[in-house]
Amino acid sequence: MTVAQLIFSDYRKYKKYGGNFLSIVFLSQGFWAIYQHRIAHYMHLKVTIQSFRFLFLAPMILWQKGIEIMTGISIPASVSIGPSFYIAHFGGIIVNSNAIIGSNCNISQGVTIGVSGLEEKRGVPVIGNDVYIGANAVVAGKITVGNHALIAASSLVNSDVNDGEVVMGVPAVKVSDKGSKGYI
Repeated sequence: MTVAQLIFSDYRKYKKYGGNFLSIVFLSQGFWAIYQHRIAHYMHLKVTIQSFRFLFLAPMILWQKGIEIMTGISIPASVSIGPSFYIAHFGGIIVNSNAIIGSNCNISQGVTIGVSGLEEKRGVPVIGNDVYIGANAVVAGKITVGNHALIAASSLVNSDVNDGEVVMGVPAVKVSDKGSKGYI
């Protein structure tokens, strides 16, 4: 997909949740963050000549920091995020620069997707498609979150989550096979 197609897929997702053009573009901090990320990620991938990289990426880094300060949402340019990404609420969202997030995912405020673990278990999560991550959840370590999974609010996920599972708690454990249907 092109950058424009990715941004439009995100916009459509925000519109689905009841926004109009003005409220999405001017009042949705989550949209600001993903819009900035889409452009910075494109530059991160496409500008490969080292001398030009700094010229193009330096403004992207400054823009990202400005968005981070205004919104409390940190999504580095190197993060891979599929289309139709939705950030439900303002602030406290931190995504590790090596994270991979699939398409049609929703995350809420206070979510951390980060590095954790020791030795061969050290790493960052790979999050599948159609995943819902509830408020204040932490997803950390070299783990995989399967498609259609739901991570409940205030959960600590540090082990794999299978397709369609609902997990909750600290540490998170499977509580259901109902998945994310109805949440996305």
